[in-house]
Amino acid sequence: MESTIIGEFDSRRGAELAVEHVVQECGVQRSDVFVQSAGGANTAGTHPAGADVKAAPAPEGHQQLGGLIEVSVDFHGDAPEKIADILRDAGAKTVRTK
Repeated sequence: MESTIIGEFDSRRGAELAVEHVVQECGVQRSDVFVQSAGGANTAGTHPAGADVKAAPAPEGHQQLGGLIEVSVDFHGDAPEKIADILRDAGAKTVRTK
C-alpha cells in the first residue's frame, strides 16, 4: 500500500533525527524522504536546537526562527503506523497520512 506520512517539527535537529531513524529502522530509501518548510516561508524551525543554540550574535532581524519543518515520507509498505511512531518519537508535533 502506498501512502505519504507527514510529520511537523519545531527544530531542524528533530527533523534530521526523524529522517535518520526512518531510513535506518524502516528501510525507506532516502530518496523517498523529503524535508521542507511546512509553510510558505523558509525556516529552521520554531525552537533553536543544535547549532542554532550557540551563543552567536543575533542576526539583523531577517533570519529568525519562525515556522515548522515538514518531513514527508513516501511509504510503499503495509505498516505506515511504524513510520508515524518514529516521527512522533523524534519530536513531531503533528503526524498525518495522505
